[in-house]
Amino acid sequence: LTPPFGFALFYLRGVAPDSVKTIDIYKGIIPFILIQLSMLIALAFWPSLATWLPSIVFSN
Repeated sequence: LTPPFGFALFYLRGVAPDSVKTIDIYKGIIPFILIQLSMLIALAFWPSLATWLPSIVFSN
């Protein structure tokens, strides 16, 4: 999710059928928010995770 995810949610609400409520859309993004939070927590404890793959790819 990028910073304009709020705009995307309101856009989705506008194009969704009337049977889809706004709260259903918000409930649908909870797993994605939890994934992002878990990655932030993992990077806080193990910052080397952020540079591990680039160091493998760009090592000579």
